[in-house]
Amino acid sequence: MKFLIVIPDGAADEPQASLGGKTPLATAQTPAMDALATRGQVGETNHVPDSLNPGSEVACMSLLGYDPLTFFTGRAPLEAAAKGIELGPNDWAVRCNLVTIGRGPEGAVMEDFTADHISTDEAAALLEAAQASLSRDFPEAVGWEFATGVSYRNLLIYRSDAGRQAPLGTDLRTTAPHDRVGQPIADAFPRGTGSRLLTDIMARSEEWLADHPVNAARRAAGKGVATHLWLWGAGPRPSFTPFVQQHGINGVMITAVDLLRGLANLAGWTCREVAGATGYLDTDYDAKGRAAIDELASSDLVCVHVEAPDEAGHEGNAAAKVTAIEEIDRHIVAPVVAHLEQRKTAGEEYRVLICPDHPTFLATRMHSRGRVPYLLAGEGISGSEQTSYDEVAASTGALIEPGWQLMERFLGTNT
Repeated sequence: MKFLIVIPDGAADEPQASLGGKTPLATAQTPAMDALATRGQVGETNHVPDSLNPGSEVACMSLLGYDPLTFFTGRAPLEAAAKGIELGPNDWAVRCNLVTIGRGPEGAVMEDFTADHISTDEAAALLEAAQASLSRDFPEAVGWEFATGVSYRNLLIYRSDAGRQAPLGTDLRTTAPHDRVGQPIADAFPRGTGSRLLTDIMARSEEWLADHPVNAARRAAGKGVATHLWLWGAGPRPSFTPFVQQHGINGVMITAVDLLRGLANLAGWTCREVAGATGYLDTDYDAKGRAAIDELASSDLVCVHVEAPDEAGHEGNAAAKVTAIEEIDRHIVAPVVAHLEQRKTAGEEYRVLICPDHPTFLATRMHSRGRVPYLLAGEGISGSEQTSYDEVAASTGALIEPGWQLMERFLGTNT
């Protein structure tokens, strides 16, 4: 049996006036997904417990079959795992975005949580300067080190030792910068144990970065600049039960996002890197589809994660969100399912799961908690009355809640 999972990140949404009162999923031309819907099951699930923030770190953990209420410690530790950064028992990881903060009528405003999609090389240079400034301006910040990631997505790692207690606490609460785009940030700074240090670093970073050659060059080129470091998603190392121990098989993750790489690593999966996979709207969908087909030759379970619908949601771009969904259908779902059908003629059955992690509403440009549509199809999954894959069709199907149980339904016999 082969298993295919497709995660169109943030694809779920509300009806849009600009789309004639339809959601992006309902508007998009998705013949491959709709064909699966006619012979499978479409329903709803919810990957975000009420007590946790509706981020991909929580929702994708649930989608992969891990109960966030048991396993979640924070977003940054997951991204540290993606980079192979080992955290000790008292170490912490903090997500560090390079962002653009401007001034509005109500004070400081989050203009861009990506610093105009700053390059990885530029980010590395800025963080090198920030590291030197941190050591100079915060002599008490012993054990802190920046770790360069991809583009604006980076980390700040705290290394403990036997003589030091971690300066952050489990009561620490932070705000994701992508949830504050175009909004004032006065009430979005860290709160709880250790928040003063994080807030002070964020504030001081303005002067660290202001005159850096990277920002000077970006200004001269008419690009947005990184005005600040934004710290969030902090947590200690998590402890996952290996996926193979739970389900008897292992998986391969295809993604351009460190968060998903980290979840895969912690679950014991391997990660397939794909040239041209950007984690943005310009990602190479076709290359991801080809990689999935290639991996199915030797792997029982392949998961393809696509960030593009989520990015379109954060930008409030309905047309781009529709296009991203259509590209997923055309270049990933259609060819990979066609390949699985060919394998079926040789006697090998398969199942497919398609499900967003959370809604990313165009109206708010933010992640949201709430139900998302799933699609299950393949061997042993009986058909239902739905003829399309979208939020309306899903609302008439079965509800699987909590969301982490969807994986058991997908892999098991309870269909």
